[in-house]
Amino acid sequence: MISRRTIIKHFLTGAAGVMVFFNQAGEGLRLLWAATKRRVLERGTPMSKLMHAHPARVDISNLETTPIDEFDVMGETTLAVDLEEWRLEIDGEVQNPMQLSYQELISRPVIERNALLVCSGFFAYNGLWKGFSVVDLLNEAGVKSGATTIYFHGSEGFRKKNRRFSLEEVMSGTIFIAYEVNGQRLPQRHGFPMRLVAEDHRGRRWIKYLNRIEVVAK
Repeated sequence: MISRRTIIKHFLTGAAGVMVFFNQAGEGLRLLWAATKRRVLERGTPMSKLMHAHPARVDISNLETTPIDEFDVMGETTLAVDLEEWRLEIDGEVQNPMQLSYQELISRPVIERNALLVCSGFFAYNGLWKGFSVVDLLNEAGVKSGATTIYFHGSEGFRKKNRRFSLEEVMSGTIFIAYEVNGQRLPQRHGFPMRLVAEDHRGRRWIKYLNRIEVVAK
């Protein structure tokens, strides 16, 4: 017969194992848990019904891609970029600061995903965005110990814009950089040459005319 002491010992050992698992899994488990709470949208759902939706709370896998000529825009739309001079900079708390040209960036391994662009109360569009990984860029640049935050900087025109994200979220892979949408080169009004796509955020957190990634320790 198994003694009460043995049962308690096995229970405590198992509980400790579960705690270790959850501590190690960390972010992955949180993302999985968040995904299970998403509301699945039916195919054919009108974009007009999603103008107040939060992208992190809906599953868009059934949605059709919105044609690019139906996309509206907010913010700056006319910034002109000279690709001969333009570079994407990665600096701050990194071992190897980088400056990458447009051609170098579009030659990187490809990410292509549908992502819901929502400007609350104005519009919602489901675009097919093509680009590359921010995680890979940061790994190549070598993020220094103690870094906690990533700033993404956009237009140098009449509306300068930057947004910050935790390093943890950026490294989860839900934020990437796009240079095409719906099979065509990113139009000027949508942020050519590079746009930050923040999949689980509304459009105010996306960055058009992206030109710098800054790693910060704070």
